[in-house]
Amino acid sequence: MMGKLKERVQAFVNNRWLVFVAAMWIQSCAGIGYVFGSLSPVIKRSLNYNQRQLSKLGVAKDLGDSVGFLAGSLSEILPLWGALLVGALQNLIGYGWVWLIVTGGAPVLPLWAMCILIFVGNNGETYFNTAALVSCVQNFPKSRGPVVGILKGFAGLSGAILTQIYTMINFPDQAALIFMVAVGPAMVVVALMFIIRPVGGHRQVRPSDGLSFTFIYSVCLLLAAYLMGVMLLEDLVDVSHTLIIIFTVILFLILVVPVVIPVKLSFSDEPKDLAVEEVLLPKPEQQEAGKSEQDEVIFSEVEDEKPKEVDLLPASERHKRIAQLQAKLCQAAAEGAVRVKRRRGPHRGEDFTLMQALIKADLWLIFFSLLLGSGSGLTVIDNLGQMSQSLGYDNTHIFVSMISIWNFLGRVGGGYFSEIIVRDYAYPRPIAMAVAQLVMAVGHVFFAMGWPGAMYIGTLLIGLGYGAHWAIVPAAASELFGLKKFGALYNFLTLANPAGSLIFSGVIASSIYDREAEKQAHQHHISPQISGSTFSGMFTVDEPLKCEGSICFFLTSMIMSGFCIIAGVLSLILVYRTKTVYANIYGKSRT
Repeated sequence: MMGKLKERVQAFVNNRWLVFVAAMWIQSCAGIGYVFGSLSPVIKRSLNYNQRQLSKLGVAKDLGDSVGFLAGSLSEILPLWGALLVGALQNLIGYGWVWLIVTGGAPVLPLWAMCILIFVGNNGETYFNTAALVSCVQNFPKSRGPVVGILKGFAGLSGAILTQIYTMINFPDQAALIFMVAVGPAMVVVALMFIIRPVGGHRQVRPSDGLSFTFIYSVCLLLAAYLMGVMLLEDLVDVSHTLIIIFTVILFLILVVPVVIPVKLSFSDEPKDLAVEEVLLPKPEQQEAGKSEQDEVIFSEVEDEKPKEVDLLPASERHKRIAQLQAKLCQAAAEGAVRVKRRRGPHRGEDFTLMQALIKADLWLIFFSLLLGSGSGLTVIDNLGQMSQSLGYDNTHIFVSMISIWNFLGRVGGGYFSEIIVRDYAYPRPIAMAVAQLVMAVGHVFFAMGWPGAMYIGTLLIGLGYGAHWAIVPAAASELFGLKKFGALYNFLTLANPAGSLIFSGVIASSIYDREAEKQAHQHHISPQISGSTFSGMFTVDEPLKCEGSICFFLTSMIMSGFCIIAGVLSLILVYRTKTVYANIYGKSRT
């Protein structure tokens, strides 16, 4: 009896669904950057910063979010728990020091040093992201879309979750939120870091996996709907503290529910014998080892020799023609009639290093498509407060809360629908990205026009489209460039986000907004405040530049809409280039 229980506990600890659920919990507190909007007023007031100084801290925060080269490199050298521990320490030291400065426990540092602390604190989340994605993509190699979408979705919701916990604790001073951001995620990560690891997930495939994913999706939708309801209620009605505690306890229960899956799979009355499953399911490693180098070379020869019209044939006919060509080449190579070329590097779908991937057009198509699409979405998220104020909305928090929920649903939905495209139709995943970018192009037009209710529709479309990028891109990158160096590749692609935001928000949006605000100020005979210029000291007006009406973001939104269409075209080019790869990866599983 004890022996059987021990076996089941061991099966539970090594269950890939437990790793997935633990990764979801880590991601639930990993999106520290999303809380920065709530932290910044406290920092601004305590350290007497102006808006320009605060925006520099915002840039440091965005860079910390996205510069994950070190996280990607360390995840390949250290065990994943080591990478998570480094991230937890960075998070604790960075934000912990900021908290000490704000509360007077440490001497005030110059702005550049504060920027470094914010960067270090926020950079911790790149380790959480990398470890969660690397372990789960390896454990679920045949369900990359749903896994990436769900994990990235929870990271997007973490801002709302942390805010709800902070509201429940009801600290007397707002600086305590910085303390919670420093200590909370670090505690969760340290508690779960030994669970996050690859556990040979390809050997744990079960017929019930589809039902398990459906259950997780149901929990995600319930969580999004619940948080949306709670946020709106707390925003519009004066809710008692007892009720807030009840809301938060229910939130924790919803977050804990997914652990039912690994418990049921490990402790159910009829546990499946994993050893039997290992015999039934071929290991990818063994399959790879079983391939001779000649077979791999023959495959690359097929790519060169096959006529272009083969790609246009239906899947079954296409596989038949490719198999015939491969058989001919094998025979010819064996007889010495064909001299097979030596390969100079990996082909699409095989394992690339970052340096090998950097010379491939496919990687740069993904990067620039992400820069234009996701960069324009991040610009809207960063400027949502000013956009809603310019259109006459007083309560900007509703839109900030709404876009985080739509962002979450975009990530979960993007993973789900892109998986249907590759699994059922063996069609390239980037087609889903092209659709998301066209949806965003329409969303930007709504913001530009400023029609009644346009803010709500624009927020919905931009949130869904922006979120979908972060489910589709990591999954597509792992399919085209392999899983071996996935951490480094993923962290390189995330650089597109701040690069796009810097161009759109830092250059285009801010300069157009200031120009329109200056025009309006001159019309009202108000002397404008020119922040950041050499003449800023000459103006003593306390009132900062303020723009009203849809004109403030009209040109910016139309430019971003145009760039989203260009991003969609780049994604379609990628679709055209990768049809054969996806047909080879997923077509075989269908035929």
